[in-house]
Amino acid sequence: MNTGITFKEGLLDKLPAVRGRISANAPLDKITWFRVGGPAEVMFRPEDAHDLAYFITNKPADVPLTFIGVGSNLLVRDGGIPGVVVRLGRNFAEITVQGDMVIAGAGALDGNVAKVAHDNSLGGLEFLSGIPGTIGGALRMNAGAYGREMKDVLIDTTVISPEGEVQTLTLDELGYGYRHCDLGSDWTFLSARLKGTPVDQETIATEMQKIQNARGDSQPIRSRTGGSTFANPEGHKAWQLIDAAGCRGLKRGGAQVSEQHCNFLLNTGDATAADLEGLGEEVRQRVKETSGVELRWEIKRIGLEKGEDA
Repeated sequence: MNTGITFKEGLLDKLPAVRGRISANAPLDKITWFRVGGPAEVMFRPEDAHDLAYFITNKPADVPLTFIGVGSNLLVRDGGIPGVVVRLGRNFAEITVQGDMVIAGAGALDGNVAKVAHDNSLGGLEFLSGIPGTIGGALRMNAGAYGREMKDVLIDTTVISPEGEVQTLTLDELGYGYRHCDLGSDWTFLSARLKGTPVDQETIATEMQKIQNARGDSQPIRSRTGGSTFANPEGHKAWQLIDAAGCRGLKRGGAQVSEQHCNFLLNTGDATAADLEGLGEEVRQRVKETSGVELRWEIKRIGLEKGEDA
């Protein structure tokens, strides 16, 4: 386990009493797909939305909050994450159907939402089967794949404001762009209402199978990776720019650019977060030098570098 830095003691004593689970110096390397990174100073798994809203309202103002899902598109730096890391568990993962709407909690896996839509003969959400992670993460970055993205299916979303107030926001209020959401990181997604279209199950199943086949053929889905590393610049494919810059298979420490799909970084077994981030920055530099295009990270990088003060 990567223990990162030693955080100052006493943060737990400053936090409000909660009904959910809360612990200090909680390891994160086992729950991120890269399998790297330092610990959370404090990890909080709220019991429900009321528990979370109470915590947000009553915590000290100077204590930062960081929300994570299943860690599929996340690089936690080796020094860990100061403050409180909030992880929404199974109590936030309910999926229900009302008419042609699928209502999904922020902790629901994208693939499970696609499956429930299939089971209820609702099409249009098949693309979620090709996105690793949770609905909360998909909402945060307007995730998309195979020609669709969240803004194409979202009706509205329930959130908690920085002041702890539960609100409902419409699609227009989120300011969605390509892999972008205007809503500040101090707002918390709780659930979403997604629109489906009545379609027979066989058609939906065929489309989902096509997506799974395409992923398996083109992506290193069985490796320690974080999904697509860089967003596609306008008018370009990130992987083509990376390939043209001679970065396919490039290594740094235990990190490597995938030979199969060079917009994926891999932990080959003993990589650190610094290896992965440093390799990504080298790729960005080489692409800039060869094409003049500046790649933008799609993977979310959070936390402190090893040795950095909390």
